[in-house]
Amino acid sequence: MRPAPIVVLAALAALLAAPTATAHVAHTVTAGETLWSIAAQNNLTTRTVAVYNGLSEDANVVLGTTIKVPTIAEGAAALGGASASPAPPATFAAPANATGSAPQPLGGYVVRAGDTLSALAAQSGVPVAQMAYVNGLSPTALLLVGTVLKLPTGAPAPARAAQPAPQARILPGAGPQPTAGHLGAERVKALAAQHGAPASLAAAIAWQESGFNNAAVSTANARGIMQVLPGTWDWVQRNLTTSPLNPQSPEDNVRAGSLYLGRLLRETNGDIALAAAGYYQGLASVRSRGMFEDTKRYVANVMALRARFGG
Repeated sequence: MRPAPIVVLAALAALLAAPTATAHVAHTVTAGETLWSIAAQNNLTTRTVAVYNGLSEDANVVLGTTIKVPTIAEGAAALGGASASPAPPATFAAPANATGSAPQPLGGYVVRAGDTLSALAAQSGVPVAQMAYVNGLSPTALLLVGTVLKLPTGAPAPARAAQPAPQARILPGAGPQPTAGHLGAERVKALAAQHGAPASLAAAIAWQESGFNNAAVSTANARGIMQVLPGTWDWVQRNLTTSPLNPQSPEDNVRAGSLYLGRLLRETNGDIALAAAGYYQGLASVRSRGMFEDTKRYVANVMALRARFGG
């Protein structure tokens, strides 16, 4: 016997009313991805994914960040301003790596309420001027909640690290800037060779650090294709080049990273593994404390990647 029309309609209405709040998929950002590419892979518009995650359409996604990929219905509800549970803003999690196995960047910290630069420096055992310089800040700057900082390698966790990290993220305004742009492996290798670094080593580090994505930002305040810290950027310009570097240029980011890598190689008498360790952990720290376990893993990844890039 055929069901009565009202029964069919009731069943259909129940299906349509089924909740979809948990239907979204959690996507971990990998090297080279952008908000646009994630949306395109899932047949969604960039705006849909951005709104669902509480982001702007031109937001830079970070390696290791979790992005919520909505269903079409969820995306439409978010765009329509519905309150049917859009996902919370994407968290700036500790970044994964370009190869899927690299360690997190050392010394990353996000400022909490009550933090001051002087207190963080004192807890880390370094002069406040040094911490300010590394992060591209003034020693007297007031820290805004959400500011991303690089702390000294191996420094104890700040007193407020146990508190939940704020969702907002603020980068100090110093260069280099994490601007949009990718370079191919051959261009990275050519720039490295021109600036004193082995082409295959620089390409391996660049891929490991960012996937050749100049918009990449780490939780330790490193930026761009070669993940250059503001203090390193300034030091390279003062000591290793006579030509001004453009903080918004992907190519100049590679130039700066390559010049710094070349300097590390000279200081280690050409020891490629030790130079790679110094690039990640800091050469002074490696010499005084040895390679940390995650540094050893980083170096192993870089050495393996060199073969991919002709090393």
